[in-house]
Amino acid sequence: MMKNIALILSYDGTNYNGWQIQKNGPSIQESMETAVFRLLGQNVHVSGVGRTDSGVHARRYVANFKADCTIPVDRLPYALNSFLPPDIAVSGAAEVPEDFDARFDCTKKEYAYYIFPSTLRDPFHARYAYRYNYPLDVERMQAGAQRFVGRQDFAAVRSQGTPVKSTVRTIFWCDVEQTKNGLIRIRVCGDGFLYNMVRAIAGTLTYVGGGKLTPDDVSAILRAGDREQAGPTLPACGLFMNRLWYDHTPALAPFHLEA
Repeated sequence: MMKNIALILSYDGTNYNGWQIQKNGPSIQESMETAVFRLLGQNVHVSGVGRTDSGVHARRYVANFKADCTIPVDRLPYALNSFLPPDIAVSGAAEVPEDFDARFDCTKKEYAYYIFPSTLRDPFHARYAYRYNYPLDVERMQAGAQRFVGRQDFAAVRSQGTPVKSTVRTIFWCDVEQTKNGLIRIRVCGDGFLYNMVRAIAGTLTYVGGGKLTPDDVSAILRAGDREQAGPTLPACGLFMNRLWYDHTPALAPFHLEA
């Protein structure tokens, strides 16, 4: 019998050209569809919650596919993991309503961006954090981060990509904190994101933390809608899809949890 199956997965995106299948390199989606084919012998389309870019990671990602599957859903993670590379892992599965879609049913997404403020390299941070050569004032960055919260036009912090009808989005929270291992973590939660938006927010906040911009400047930049006034788009290595919400689907309660 055909079932709609949702999966929780996580991945290190370093060796991939993002989620979506690409002609010029490996993708997470291709790896997932290959694993399902090898397990079930069926060609399926695995739909993902979002198009993470090349080199971006996911602590929590949700995807779904439809297939004739007789394997108990609690055994699916183990079965699929045996066909996946070590940098992609399925940690949960659930049978969901036929009309469920991982992308369109997601109500909120949280991304985390990690910065390693140091003049010296650390090989254990290289794949998962952006090294910034200069001191950063975390309190100042936190003050600047609050200027991104709310429903407003985010044209100033996006890169040109697929055309969109509107650059207005809602950011529910944007917080900056120092972690125990010396990294600076920026967490941004919204109802949707523009191309490279979180990486541009992170770049703008590094300028605030380094004294190149003030928190008031952030508000002015957003009002102006001018990408040139904001900070740089930081590298993909520091970005993680962190948490997801599917509030109206009880079967997906575990999907709310942060890894």
